[in-house]
Amino acid sequence: MAEWTSSVSSDSPMRKFDLNIEKVLEDWETCHAIREVIANALDEQLLTKTDDIQIFQDKQGLWHIKDFGRGLKYEHLTQNENEEKLRHPSLIGRFGVGLKDALATFDRRGVRVRINSRFGDITLDKSEKVGFEDILTLHACISDPSEPQMAGTEFLLQGCSSADMDKAQSLFLRFSGEKVLEKTQFGEVLSKNSQSSRIYINGVRIAEEENFLFSYNITSLTAAVKKALNRERTNVGRVAYAERVKSILLSCEGKVVAKALVDDLRQFESGRLHDELKWTDVSVHAAKILNVGTKVVFMTPSELMQANKYVDEAKKAGLQIVTVPENVRDRISGETDLSGKPIQDLSQFKKTWNESFEFKFVSPDELTPSERAVYDATPKIVALIGGLPTCIKEIWVSETMRMETHVFDEAVGLWDPPNIIIKRTQLGSLEVYAGTLLHEIAHARSGAPDVSSEFEQSLSELLGKTGSHIDGARDKSGGLSRWISGMSRT
Repeated sequence: MAEWTSSVSSDSPMRKFDLNIEKVLEDWETCHAIREVIANALDEQLLTKTDDIQIFQDKQGLWHIKDFGRGLKYEHLTQNENEEKLRHPSLIGRFGVGLKDALATFDRRGVRVRINSRFGDITLDKSEKVGFEDILTLHACISDPSEPQMAGTEFLLQGCSSADMDKAQSLFLRFSGEKVLEKTQFGEVLSKNSQSSRIYINGVRIAEEENFLFSYNITSLTAAVKKALNRERTNVGRVAYAERVKSILLSCEGKVVAKALVDDLRQFESGRLHDELKWTDVSVHAAKILNVGTKVVFMTPSELMQANKYVDEAKKAGLQIVTVPENVRDRISGETDLSGKPIQDLSQFKKTWNESFEFKFVSPDELTPSERAVYDATPKIVALIGGLPTCIKEIWVSETMRMETHVFDEAVGLWDPPNIIIKRTQLGSLEVYAGTLLHEIAHARSGAPDVSSEFEQSLSELLGKTGSHIDGARDKSGGLSRWISGMSRT
């Protein structure tokens, strides 16, 4: 290792400045101290709009960190808060105490430091505290500048390794190699170039996530983030930055981020979702993106099992089926996507399918003899209830039927004003046909849907009327079918 030498003349006056460091960050390593120096240099570059900072090792093995800003003054070592930094939203430093923490860490870790600017040269030394000769404290030794015309500030470090410097630089987005995928008013979505995702605040890494889809750079700080952003800038918990990460994602509309979110959403059924997609708001946003310009229908796992008919129809229509959890389905149901188009969940698909549905009606002459016999009993059945209500015009038979409102199967009967439509399969049994017909007549009479008190009352009245006829007419062998057949012969 090169011998530490000073460029300051022995005749140059030197003053000692007590750093008065009360709290020592014992967990800090050399890389954390270097991080603070780099952060200050980057902030100065941003504030002064000067050239990029330089970080290099010279032939003597000394590491240099240099900016081209206004130059460090010894007064900067007295500040507890830097008003200029507090006013600027994009700076890394906030409180103005990081440099003193760094100097204390360098001293504790055996790294020698020299700071040069046009305002003076600064080194470190342990000296007696004024008025308390028995106490040694860390002092900044301030001498006249060795380079009075120098632009900016240069830190020279002796005793830190290349690994220390690499580790320090890895804490900055500037040196990470992660690309910005999309910028929003709250921060940036970044590509991640390692297994772990990184969370940055104004370009400084404050946390890592094992199961995030992206890395993030938060540039608009919430109160929770500010509170959690301690002096160490390490191990900031997810609870502090989760809401801001959500805000970033919910503001994204670009194709690259959108495609990644959508592709990940498709992994729900496999259980391989990244943590961002486990946030309902983000999954809903991904669904809204996917629905734009994509032939897709969203279904829950239970819907996939229960709605076989719709699954088949969706596949026939060339739609991709994307499985989503029920809480996401509940949020997107009835909503529109980013283009204003209704989101295609199962309910919307059912509505669209029913609206485009066409009945395949069957005339009485096309029925088989057994079907025709059942159908011809219609006048006798309606006679049991005093005839058809005036609101009903005709009773038709169809091969195909629309889907039921609350279930995932084809209806067996429909009240489609002013007609009742019965599915052809119901003609296989007189009891089945009569039950379906009376059910739909009850809908016509009440004008009410299933599972309503009005419909239930109307159906009960019809059952009562048919029951009164059957009780007085059927023989010992009983049965509605035998009784209606007997009526038809009279």
